Amino acid sequence: MKREEFISEVNARCAGFLQDRHAEINAVSEHAVPLVTALMSLTRGGKKMRPALARLGWEAAGGRGDAVVELGAALELFQAAALVHDDVIDRSATRRGLPSAHIRFEQLHRESGFSGDRGHFGTTGAILSGDLSLAWASEAFFHAQSTALRDGVASSPLAARTFHQMHTEVITGQYLDVLEEVRTPAGTESEAVARARGVLRYKAAKYSTEYPVVIGAALAGGSDELCHGFAAAALPVGEAFQLRDDLLGVFGDPETTGKPVGDDLREGKRTELIAYGLFRSSPAASQELAQMLGDPALSEEQVDRARAILTEAGAVEEVERSIEELTDDSIARTQDLVELGVSAEVLEEFDQLRGHLVLRTV
Repeated sequence: MKREEFISEVNARCAGFLQDRHAEINAVSEHAVPLVTALMSLTRGGKKMRPALARLGWEAAGGRGDAVVELGAALELFQAAALVHDDVIDRSATRRGLPSAHIRFEQLHRESGFSGDRGHFGTTGAILSGDLSLAWASEAFFHAQSTALRDGVASSPLAARTFHQMHTEVITGQYLDVLEEVRTPAGTESEAVARARGVLRYKAAKYSTEYPVVIGAALAGGSDELCHGFAAAALPVGEAFQLRDDLLGVFGDPETTGKPVGDDLREGKRTELIAYGLFRSSPAASQELAQMLGDPALSEEQVDRARAILTEAGAVEEVERSIEELTDDSIARTQDLVELGVSAEVLEEFDQLRGHLVLRTV
């Protein structure tokens, strides 16, 4: 099955799954239907990066049948939950160029003429919608396990362990991200970079690349050696992908990112890019940049000034260097997959995905 066909099937499965949940919610109350409709746009279309990586792990382990499509739906529902909650935490008004879930609920409040605090209603609706998506992700994963069993695939226990570990680490990483915005700043550049890399790794990188490919391989009954080998090759790609995301958060085009440029600055994100800017600028420029962080009213002119500080400090160049090093590390570790017998077709597609993710063309 080609990647495009697989993605089409995952899209159809997500739509069908949520349509079933729509009927389930509607049976409780038609007034609660927005809880599921808020998720439909987040799982509709897109590149399906995580399912695509899960499919590579599945195929590398010799998987057969439809279980990987169910797994793709589970990963998309988990992603939707993470995005909904992340937008609430970051107070982000848009996601992929559309209103975030909490903004949709605020609009519902306004258009329906509800009483009470509109913002609180929006936040509450989004949190509950995200909670449902998280629960449904587990349900979809159970379907994937059941389908694999039906098709005679002997899955590894590592699949379930990794799926649940992913929940724990992403939520913990999200908390660490919030903590970095309010705790005492790091005293040295190395400490600041280490903190930022820890947030990046656990909040996003591992569940973006490493865990999908590992769960896919384990669900197909892949050996621990194969799973660990793929994990080692995939994690650096996830970290490079997120470092690219940090750059786009300050220097990107809103038409591409779907979010206003400078939001990371307004939210006070302590990324590696910011760490280098703070510690490699002049004292005056560093203080100026520090005062901009976390200011929700940051103007476009101030965002431009922050960009100039980061560029002059060599922060952008340093992050680009890190992206290159991580990409080289992934390529080097791919050799272990060759020795484990992974097919040339799977490795070629992994190489293509790596290039797309690092360059952010996917």
